[in-house]
Amino acid sequence: MLVSKIINQNQVSFLTSVSSKKRLFQEIANVLAVECELSVDNIFNALKDREQLGPTGMGNGIAIPHAKVDGIDKITGMFIRLEKPVEFESMDRKKVDLIFTILAPPNSGVDHLKALARVSRLLRNKNICSKLRSTEDITALFSILIQDWDTKAA
Repeated sequence: MLVSKIINQNQVSFLTSVSSKKRLFQEIANVLAVECELSVDNIFNALKDREQLGPTGMGNGIAIPHAKVDGIDKITGMFIRLEKPVEFESMDRKKVDLIFTILAPPNSGVDHLKALARVSRLLRNKNICSKLRSTEDITALFSILIQDWDTKAA
């Protein structure tokens, strides 16, 4: 599964004014509600409910919030780079500035897990994370994600 199958350029953001995980989830829900033609509340609540099961912060300033959402017909996502990292209850207790959200249909099964594994592998690459942190330009962020993801996808 290629990252280009999960996000498009409209689903990549650089945010300067997010101050909390709750506000971050609201921003994600606002964008993905339009992309998925669902209610903002449906997406926000799915992310919030999943996060209550356990934080999705991986460490090293990275989080991969994910949820299964009724009404979505394919796996979709959003990438966000934050200007100012936010608290995310990560394993290493570091604040988060790189966020890749994945939403999946309730019946997505193994495809949801494959998407999580691919994104996790992508964001564990320190070179890719360094490139992502070095730009605020949406087009550049999207290009970095697509280029590095697509060349490694199987």
